[in-house]
Amino acid sequence: MDYGILIPCYIDAWREVKAAEEAGFTHAWFADSQLIYSDVWATMALAAQNTSTIKLGTLVGIPSNRLAPVTAAAAASINKIAPGRVIVGLGTGYTGRNTMGLPALTMKQFAEYAAQVKGLLAGEDVLFREGDRERWIRLIHSKSNSGRDEFFNIEDPIPVMLAANGPRGQKIVGEMSDGWITTARNTVGVEQGLPIVSESAASAGNTFDHAGGDGTKPYVTVLIPSCVLREGETLSSERVVRNVGPALVPGVHAMWEHGYGPGSNLGMDNADMAGMYDQYIREYGDRRTPPTPDDRRYLDVHEGHYVYLKEGEERFVLPEVVATSLTGTGGEINSRLDELEDIGVNNMAMAAVTRQAALELIADFSEQVIQRR
Repeated sequence: MDYGILIPCYIDAWREVKAAEEAGFTHAWFADSQLIYSDVWATMALAAQNTSTIKLGTLVGIPSNRLAPVTAAAAASINKIAPGRVIVGLGTGYTGRNTMGLPALTMKQFAEYAAQVKGLLAGEDVLFREGDRERWIRLIHSKSNSGRDEFFNIEDPIPVMLAANGPRGQKIVGEMSDGWITTARNTVGVEQGLPIVSESAASAGNTFDHAGGDGTKPYVTVLIPSCVLREGETLSSERVVRNVGPALVPGVHAMWEHGYGPGSNLGMDNADMAGMYDQYIREYGDRRTPPTPDDRRYLDVHEGHYVYLKEGEERFVLPEVVATSLTGTGGEINSRLDELEDIGVNNMAMAAVTRQAALELIADFSEQVIQRR
């Protein structure tokens, strides 16, 4: 199994990425959320410059944030710095769109964008659409297209991995991706999804060549918050809640969006939880100076998203919710990883919400898990 860490895109996250590399982590992942983080590609470029072996990937890039050729050019540029270490992960968008009051993209938009990026990174001409215009485009000044190599590196393959949790998205993963990214917090999501992905791949003739897949089985990456318990800690200890809570509460944010907000179409529906959170966020916003207008409540909701808990938000981080994360003693985590490995998971992308949380996870996971496996 490979071990990855998802670090918030603060611009000097390269320091923690370097520490992760030295501690035995194989992958560093970077979230693409333009209103709450530093730019994902700028952060990755610095990480590429300051590391030598760890693989660097977006988890996940959001199509509406950039034109497909911009994403392809960014990845191919960083691949000049870190040849063969760049991964493009793409998704339909949660935080990156909900923080703007917008829903996730449709599966049709997602599939078209992913196909364009993958084609460009393979040195192909792809059909680009803008309104009613259709134009052929390519990465012109690449070695394979013009013999020039000072701008892009697409000779060292750049895998394009797709994030999807539902059957429609999983079918697209099978048809065109180099790997599957999912946020399943238990084995059920992976076990149910893998047959869909593999069957779709077999029908499309996709063999997952560039990301370590074996024939019709994709390379599977699971995003999950994680914390290694220290002596005397429980799932409700203050440090644990601080380190994993901000990565768990976004599920409640999605429930609120479903019931009250303008953005989410993720299907995370819990009317009771959404109602409790709505009461909380109204009280929170009404205490601001000036108070938050009703049409901007979603901005308060996503404050702290995947970074910190707002005052009073810890009430939504229940021990049973923390139990869905990869949190436990070193021995418990090792047993959980054995189970995940047995069902086909290849990479654990463990979310760290701050610099301090990242440093703690890197040290504890390396000592208690990586060195014992």
